[in-house]
Amino acid sequence: MARIVVVGAGIIGLSTALLLAGAGFDVTVLEREAEPPPAAPEAAWQGWARKGVAQFRQPHFLQPGGFGILDTRLPGAADALRKAGSAFNHLSMMPDTITDRTPREGDERFNCVAARRPVLEHAIAEFAAQRLDIRRGAGVIGLLSGPSATPGVPHVTGVRTSTGEDLPADLVIDATGRRSALPGWLADLSARPLDEERESASFTYYTRYFRSVGGEGPVFPGGRMAQHYDCYSLLTLPGDADTWGLTVYVSAHDRPMKELRHVDKWTALVRACRLHEPTIAGEPLTDVVAMSGVTARRRIDVLNGKPVVTGVLSVGDSLCSTNPATGRGISLGLMQAADLTDAVSEHLDAPAELARQYDEMIRARVLPWYRDTVSTDRARLAQVDAVIQGIDPMTGAVRDGGAPGGDAKAAARRAFLRAAFHDPEVYRGFNDLVSVLTPVDEILARPGMAGRIAAANESREPFRAPGPTRPELLELLA
Repeated sequence: MARIVVVGAGIIGLSTALLLAGAGFDVTVLEREAEPPPAAPEAAWQGWARKGVAQFRQPHFLQPGGFGILDTRLPGAADALRKAGSAFNHLSMMPDTITDRTPREGDERFNCVAARRPVLEHAIAEFAAQRLDIRRGAGVIGLLSGPSATPGVPHVTGVRTSTGEDLPADLVIDATGRRSALPGWLADLSARPLDEERESASFTYYTRYFRSVGGEGPVFPGGRMAQHYDCYSLLTLPGDADTWGLTVYVSAHDRPMKELRHVDKWTALVRACRLHEPTIAGEPLTDVVAMSGVTARRRIDVLNGKPVVTGVLSVGDSLCSTNPATGRGISLGLMQAADLTDAVSEHLDAPAELARQYDEMIRARVLPWYRDTVSTDRARLAQVDAVIQGIDPMTGAVRDGGAPGGDAKAAARRAFLRAAFHDPEVYRGFNDLVSVLTPVDEILARPGMAGRIAAANESREPFRAPGPTRPELLELLA
């Protein structure tokens, strides 16, 4: 039986290992952190550190696209998440501006499970512990190599662990996340550099968690989890056990916004956003939890049809990471895990073909989502920059609450987003995008969609949620 070593026991590493084990491979998971998962979900929330995961205490959401992969390919893991989390359907956020609320065939595609990140990871870890060889406290310090499978290309044959063990493998999977050391390991093998694209860390996140005390819950103004104001955004994500997280995120370069790290200033801003104010009526579970320095990045290891290396593949944030505010990360990681398993099942005995096949899958399925996220982030940051310069985003250099100027494609997307909150079919299309089910270009190409978007936009102004303007916010934070 072929042996596969997965490096990293996070959600994506364990899910990948479970898929590979289910496909008949002998899988060993190595995890640098020695601390095992706590005994219960609430204990995971209270005390599980996971120091290697920068965003462990920030809100997470397993979008329907990712949950559907688990439900189809790892139904036991999906059931474990159902037990730990709370059922959620995106259409439950449908705004009052949509009058036709008749259910449609296929609405179940928006089903998912909401859970805080420690609880979500605990559920997967507990499920995996009964089915996998997981060695905690055993990190990887380098790769082993053997005879090349392709002339001039290093071939990985295993890993060297921090405990001093050389562990042979037919394939190594790097699932170590945003801090992956793979480029350095490959340099030690004299491999060509990976093709890497990186966006500067441009957002800072300020989050508090709450629990319901009287039946109140999170609110979703305008029928969306993320609501953009002029120079700041509010993101509401439901969680397990009657909890939710509320995040204010801003440009990392907007220095006055650093005051939001203080509970009183953070609270004052949310209260000033009248539609969001009910969200902080619950019991606070945390002070403000801040995070910055998150970089969007993608790596490619097949250049001009030739792999940089064989015998090792990346998955999850090691390969492609995005802005956490979109909630796409786990779903994109699960896409990769499913595609990787399919490619390995067909081509493990042909390392170069395996690398090329997986690369084709990533380019076709994952990179379009990455590019869409990066493009959206750039547009939002351009909007914030314009506001800082004193330009109204709705009427000035930034039109319709979107990117400055922009081409026909950007204009079509803005029209789509405006129309979504007035037409039931366009709203479902919007949630296909948000849920990581269907890319925006495919949604806009659906029969009749253009007509519905035009009709919904006729004589309507963009929705502007009531909240402080930048001058008012600066005064509030002073």
